[in-house]
Amino acid sequence: MAGGHSSASAAHTGGNPFLKAVAAISTLAGWCSAGMIVAAVAITCQMIVVRFVLNGSTVWQTEAVIYLVIAATLIGLPYVQRLRGHVNVDLIPISLAPRARFAMAILTAVLSIIIVGVMLFYGYEFWHFAWDRGWRSDTIWGVRLWIPYLSIPVGFGLLLLQLVADLVAVLTRVDKPFGLE
Repeated sequence: MAGGHSSASAAHTGGNPFLKAVAAISTLAGWCSAGMIVAAVAITCQMIVVRFVLNGSTVWQTEAVIYLVIAATLIGLPYVQRLRGHVNVDLIPISLAPRARFAMAILTAVLSIIIVGVMLFYGYEFWHFAWDRGWRSDTIWGVRLWIPYLSIPVGFGLLLLQLVADLVAVLTRVDKPFGLE
């Protein structure tokens, strides 16, 4: 990253209603993700009290925390993408001329959309298997696995939506390629 920090800022929406709607959905996903992290921390604290203070056994807490943290990661993807918080190496885009930077931004966005689309397809298929076949975890709690697995297609679907919005923003000149001037 140039100069120790990225010059990219949060994705712009301009007056475009589609971009504003996607930004609102991604922000809501970010808040839901943060709520899941808070819930996971609270459950962990409750588990510590039950196990080490009350000397009791825990049944569902560890599994719930694992599912919540994974779901928070997946559901939080579009929010992090909207804020451009994913790992970013901007050495090549900074060194390119504006037209080449624009072309690289389009190529990168299209490839990202394809990859996330494949992940969405297989994530949905995996979720549907769990739903259709009534899969349950092999623990005492026996949670229906379609519930935590739902975060896979939802997270990748929302990320795909944000990536499409990013591409639209660059194509309509609402946002600069890679957020760079």
